[in-house]
Amino acid sequence: QVQLLESGGGSVQSGGSLRLSCAASSHTGGSKYMGWFRQAAGKEREGVATIGADKSTDYADSVKGRFTISQGSAENIVHLQMNNLNSEDTGMYYCAADCLQNFAIDGAVGAEFGYWGQGTQVTVSS
Repeated sequence: QVQLLESGGGSVQSGGSLRLSCAASSHTGGSKYMGWFRQAAGKEREGVATIGADKSTDYADSVKGRFTISQGSAENIVHLQMNNLNSEDTGMYYCAADCLQNFAIDGAVGAEFGYWGQGTQVTVSS
């Protein structure tokens, strides 16, 4: 059983930055994808960014140029650097992981991922 632990959420003013981290307790096996999804109050969950085992990355259009997903010092750790945050970025951010052959984040809600963290809240005030 893979467990994911997120950290780094908090409250910032518009234009500020936050860095989220996610640590997986064990390898999912095979071609591992790890990613971040978010859900704002009253809205559907949406994909934010993913990173594949080959370190290929994919981003939602709304965060391109502002967010960067990267692998940490170990392959079971990923970070999400979020810069120039705005109120639209407010929500609960969830780390997800699974063994996937490929994944496209555009329009995805993460149904393909079987492992999820508990979430960390990000609040951006204007």
